[in-house]
Amino acid sequence: MSRRILLLLLSISMIAAFVRLGLWQVDRAHYKERLLAHSRQVVSDRKPDVLYAAADAPDQVNEADAYEWTAGSGHFLSLPPIRLDNQIRNGVAGIRVYRVFQPDGAQHAILVELGWRPLPSHLDIPPEPAPPDLTQVRGLLAPPPVGGLKLGPERIVPQKDGSLLLMRITPDKIAAALKLKNGLAPRVLILDTGMKVGYKRDLQVLSGALPPAAHRAYAVQWFGMAIALGVITIVMVRRYWREARKPEGDQG
Repeated sequence: MSRRILLLLLSISMIAAFVRLGLWQVDRAHYKERLLAHSRQVVSDRKPDVLYAAADAPDQVNEADAYEWTAGSGHFLSLPPIRLDNQIRNGVAGIRVYRVFQPDGAQHAILVELGWRPLPSHLDIPPEPAPPDLTQVRGLLAPPPVGGLKLGPERIVPQKDGSLLLMRITPDKIAAALKLKNGLAPRVLILDTGMKVGYKRDLQVLSGALPPAAHRAYAVQWFGMAIALGVITIVMVRRYWREARKPEGDQG
């Protein structure tokens, strides 16, 4: 097989791969739009599920079903706070703070987001106050926030004040670090912004994940690369056929 044929097959394969990647991004954009619409409806309706049942729910197969408004009783455990690093809010770097809450009647405890606070320097992380003295909570149950690129093993770094600093919320690993016998629920509870406790927070959906617009932008890039490579391939093939059809000795 000639070198030119191999290059042609390679170009066709790359064009097909670019198109598939573009279609995948379009599909993700549509999925994220449906997810956002569902979760916003949940927040708007605020029809609460009981917290103890929600905390003991198994891992969600359908991500859209993971968003629920919930309310219930229980108490915060006297355990170290959890701090999620590298959290940007309005262009400012900070951390999200979580505490472990044990719902009444539930086997599993659950991580409760108290909100976002700025973090000027990792050399001087301010201590966290004691867990809130709350026995009734309400808010949005959501999947753990999406972390950045996983470039190495997940690290849970103990701080001077006893808190745990990490880059990703992985309930089973956090439960092991805190030595929670019955583990943690697979979802986190974002406290209702109307509850005057903790720090600044939003009932965010897809926190840390790409929004639909970003998926569409990537789709345009992939489709653009497919078109560009397709045009180049067509030009090269036409040039090859013109050269191949020239009579021998024709230099013009």
